[in-house]
Order: sequence, then structure tokens, then C-alpha cells
Amino acid sequence: MATPSTSARKPNAAFMKPLTPSETLAAVIGPEAVPRTEVTKKIWDYIKKHNLQDASNRRNINADAKLRPLFGKDQVSMFELTKLVNAHLK
Repeated sequence: MATPSTSARKPNAAFMKPLTPSETLAAVIGPEAVPRTEVTKKIWDYIKKHNLQDASNRRNINADAKLRPLFGKDQVSMFELTKLVNAHLK
């Protein structure tokens, strides 16, 4: 009979590996290498600080001058955000 593992679940190393942002992304979150989880957090901090969530549909993010080159359009849904940002990480 196998005994259940008592160790805590380890975070996925791929999420914790620091990645370098492109120049476009660095304009929003800064130039230092950070894990993916921190990148997402910093982008949301920026979106909330500058009040960029669409008033009528909070799931949409309106791009300002810094986010437009990152998104490639004027508005994206929060579900597209991660995919678009991943293209700017090395």
C-alpha cells in the first residue's frame, strides 16, 4: 500500500524562471528579468493605476500609448493579455 506524499506541492519551475522583457514590455514593467507571475502582476498594477479597464466591460483593457505597441491594437480582452505578453519575454 502506497503512502500519500506529505510534501507540499512545489511551484512549476518554468513559472518561476526570470525572463527578460522586450523593450516594448520593459517600458511598462521595467527592464529587470522577472518570473512570468510577476510580469502579469506588474501589468495589472499598471492597468489599474492608469484606469485602463473598459468602463462598460471590465474584461477589456484599453491600450494607452505604452500598451498599444505591446498589444498591437486599441483594446484587448484580459484572456488575450497573457498570450500577447508572452511574445515579449525571452
